[in-house]
Order: sequence, then structure tokens, then C-alpha cells
Amino acid sequence: MHELIKSISISLIAVFVGLALAPVVSAEVIEVPPGNRNGDRPNTPGLSKLWTTFISRKPYEAKYRRVYGMLQRDKALIGKIKKVSSIYGIDPIHMVGAIVGEHTFNVDGYDNLQRYYVKAAKYVNLDMSFSYKGETADQFFKRPQFEPCSKYKSSYEAWDCRSVIWQTKFQGKRVGGKSFTNQRIQLVFFKPGIAGFTFGLDQMSPVAVLMVNEYVHQKSGLPLLDINRANEVYNAVMDPDKTIHYMAAHIRISIDLYRNIAGFDISGNPGLTATLYNLGDVATRARQLRAENEKRKQRGQPIAYPEENFYGWLVNDRADQLRGLL
Repeated sequence: MHELIKSISISLIAVFVGLALAPVVSAEVIEVPPGNRNGDRPNTPGLSKLWTTFISRKPYEAKYRRVYGMLQRDKALIGKIKKVSSIYGIDPIHMVGAIVGEHTFNVDGYDNLQRYYVKAAKYVNLDMSFSYKGETADQFFKRPQFEPCSKYKSSYEAWDCRSVIWQTKFQGKRVGGKSFTNQRIQLVFFKPGIAGFTFGLDQMSPVAVLMVNEYVHQKSGLPLLDINRANEVYNAVMDPDKTIHYMAAHIRISIDLYRNIAGFDISGNPGLTATLYNLGDVATRARQLRAENEKRKQRGQPIAYPEENFYGWLVNDRADQLRGLL
């Protein structure tokens, strides 16, 4: 995934995204200051290195300068980022950070926005479906193994739950006489004949868009998307005017999940929100951090703070320069 937020009441967000289901570490929310907790950039994973070395064939710094230059030139895009950020109550530095991180370490994106609009238009009338071996994603998620996910009131946490169940009960296994490939669910049901599994300006997957579909509809008025209409989902992923709403929603919800589940306010640290945007499974990660800190408290140890990964480290390291774009 993952741009972030300032103004919606926490109680209303909790009702919408179902966060009341998860207690916080303590009544006190700990504010995470800006900057990196690691002095040196954490190791870059092999997939990012592979993309940079053999596919993009550009060093990270060159890719950073390219996306930075695109944002610097495109004042209209920066204006849209600011406007959308205000809708979701987040600081626009989070959105800028996520875009820069994606285009520096993952894809080598286009150098002008118009090419994204052209690409988006191509998806509108395509005959596409989210399916695997004759079973649609909609049918698959009605299997009994996914019943625990029905307790979540928010589509965000329901999708997070589905991802975990896929990894633990289906990925690389044989279930009910049917073999399932050992790949992430985005690559199985949500990549119908298209190279890659994240797309567009902010490099979102169809799953990432569907996770915040209801929230974006509530906040922006954009039409609700349907898992059975894949072409409309891909159009939303590719159209810059639409996809930045889904990016902002992810960042907003990530901030709220870490506040309400793990007890940390990460709204002032764009490197952390960028890290979560990159990694995904935010609700699960917040619960893991909460559980770890509960154990630490019982042992009389200092609590663990959330930390940035290689992607978020760059965003924090260049935060002043990136904020200059705004």
C-alpha cells in the first residue's frame, strides 16, 4: 500500500472502521516524533533490488530525482493532493512520501500525469474478472474459512482478515480437492492477465482499493466499487484523480489503527505511514505491536516503538525537501 489526517472525530472513525473491537495498549496514546529511529537505512528487500537492477536499470537516487521532478513540475497534482488530504484530514506530506517511496523503490513510474489518465481510460470497457481456476473472488470469500472476517464492521479490517486467512489456510495448500498457488492473494485472484499487481500514480493493487472502497465513498462521494466489476476497479486504480482518494484513505485509517489498537500517534511521522503503505496488513501489525508491548510491560521492559523500513527511512530522511514541494 500506503497522506494523512487531521480532523475527523476519533469516535466517528472508530464507529466506521470498527476499531472499537480492539483495545489500546493503555489509556495514554504515545506520540511518535518525526524522524528515523534507525541511524542507517534498513536493508532493501530483494524484490526492490531486482526491479531496480534488472528492470528499471536506474539507481535509487536517479529514480528519486525523477519522481521528485514530476511532483515539482506538476503544480496541479500538488494542488489535488492538498485538497484530497484535507478531505481525509491528513497532512499532505504523507501522500507525497508514499508516492515518492513507491516510485523510488518499486516501479519506475511515468514522468508526467497525462500518461496515467490515458492508461486509466483503457480499462473502462475491458472484459475482466477477479477469479482463479473458475472461481470468482466473490465466491471464494464466501467459503466457511472466511467466516471469522464477518465480525469486522469495516471493509478494511475484513480484507486484512481475509489476507491472513489466505496466507494461513490456502496459500500453497490443497483445500477441498483444489490446489492453491504459493503466492500472495493479490497475485492469484486480482491480477487478471496484467503484468504486475500494483498500478497507477500511487501503485495500488485492486485489493487496496476495495479495502477502503466504502470509506472513500462516504468521504468523497466517489461511486461504490463492486468486486464483480473488475474493469471499474482498475479504472479507479489508474485514474490519478480517483486513486489519490484511496491513498489518502489508507493513510488515514493506518493512523487511526495505530492510535486505537497499538496506542501510538504516528500522524507526525511520514516515514512510518509510508512504511505501512508499503507493507500493508496494518491492523495485524498494530495488534502484533500491542501484544509485544503488553509482554514487555509484564517483564518491566521499555516498550517498543513502531519503526520505519527502508522505504519509510528515505521519506523521513528527505522530509524537509519533500515538504518543500507543498
